[in-house]
Amino acid sequence: MEQQTWKVVISDCDHGSIDEEREEFARIGAELVFVQAKTEEALIEACKDADGVLNQYSLMTRRVLEKLPRCKVIARYGIGVDSIDLKAATDLGIIVANVPDYCVSEVADQAIALLLTLVRKTAFFDQQVKGGRWEFRQGAPIHRLEGRTMGLVGCGKIGFAAAKRISSFGVRVIAYDPYLQEPREGVLFTDLDTLLRESDFISIHCPLNESTRHLLSEKEFRKMEKRPLLINTSRGPIVDEKALIEALEKGLLSGAGLDVLEQEPPDPANPLLRMGNVILSPHASFYSEESFHELKRRTARAVSNVLLGQWPESVVNRDVIGKTRASITK
Repeated sequence: MEQQTWKVVISDCDHGSIDEEREEFARIGAELVFVQAKTEEALIEACKDADGVLNQYSLMTRRVLEKLPRCKVIARYGIGVDSIDLKAATDLGIIVANVPDYCVSEVADQAIALLLTLVRKTAFFDQQVKGGRWEFRQGAPIHRLEGRTMGLVGCGKIGFAAAKRISSFGVRVIAYDPYLQEPREGVLFTDLDTLLRESDFISIHCPLNESTRHLLSEKEFRKMEKRPLLINTSRGPIVDEKALIEALEKGLLSGAGLDVLEQEPPDPANPLLRMGNVILSPHASFYSEESFHELKRRTARAVSNVLLGQWPESVVNRDVIGKTRASITK
């Protein structure tokens, strides 16, 4: 019997190397094509005869997906899948896979690092000392971390990892997560308004979707009675950036540590770039050498599993089960 030959396309990728992907698809005898498709037309042209797609940032819209008659699976490099029209994929029988736990430690570490840097003002002191100013009073006031309250917006794997880390500093942890079914040890669940009112620090760990886009905006900032520090290592559009800038300017927030923004990279005129109480990093919280290589291997493996008739580790659009284009046998 003639061996099945599949075509897999990497729609876009900024990793610098696709060695892990080449190795995985060579293992199953699939052809691998690497493109940098940034428009709908380019995506359609590159992927029109693909059996599987690996996707990073390119937008897989309904129009694109409807032009991919052979596509059985799209695997996203990462946790969030906001680049893919999930309903369209489900309607068309395309499995959407992600890697939801490849960088749990890294993102939790980054969230706590941003918070501690803001609380202890280490970045500020570094700049002052290097500028020839040796005086701790420049950073006043600094308040004790122990005994304060951290509010988590989202308490999945990453949120809970952040909770365990900050709890070791004697910080009380509360969380808002309407989708979580099971309790989390050491975390008190509450409604969003209570979290906004009681938190000294707020850290965002929910996914971006239609219900969470601009979840924190002007109305929410006005409910923050303690002028908290805001940490976002999830997705930029969860926070209304215009409202965030206004809240910082009006003193409704004490500061912010942001690994993600609504526009990445930011416009050079973005006021956040000039605020002394704001710390920024370039969407880097996912990164370590270990997480990076794990992500590439597992994203490729998700596609090869489907082509071999197996379910991937993580199916995002579970409603597709029972109506997939792929012939899943196990």
